[in-house]
Amino acid sequence: GPSLLTGPEGLMSKERENLKRLKCLRRYRQRFGVEALLHRQLRERRVLATDGAAQQAHTTRSSQRCLAFVDDVRCSNQSLPMTRHCLTHICQDTNQTLFKPCQGSEEVPCNKPVPVSLSEEPCCPLHLRLPPQMYVPEQVLAVPEELEAAPTDLYLSAAELQPTESLPLEFSD
Repeated sequence: GPSLLTGPEGLMSKERENLKRLKCLRRYRQRFGVEALLHRQLRERRVLATDGAAQQAHTTRSSQRCLAFVDDVRCSNQSLPMTRHCLTHICQDTNQTLFKPCQGSEEVPCNKPVPVSLSEEPCCPLHLRLPPQMYVPEQVLAVPEELEAAPTDLYLSAAELQPTESLPLEFSD
């Protein structure tokens, strides 16, 4: 604000209006008096409430482990957010609807959890059925036997390609 008035000529009327508008915009959301005091108290109460809840949620969240048991030993993996099971045991939760076990194939059964998608039978990448091949390779044309039996004396061997005499470093015309 006052730093703009450094010039000896001062401000023109348009510049004064713009400066006045800028000062009004700076104070637009500021609170004064009782309103400012109540706002600060409310903000402090919110910080105390959310800080305690966030700290408590953080300590309980970091200690949440999967509830599944494998061979009478509790799973040590961390549970997924908003659930009580980890990713490998999420299908044991009967209330969840986001994952289904992979059906696998007849030869290789599979119970790996797979996210439910738009397909009717979700499968893991190992058991994913690919669509039929749309590309049909072109048939190779038969090469006549005369072209296949080309004389080999036209080609130089690697030993014949090597220079027999050493050339000087300077090149001449």
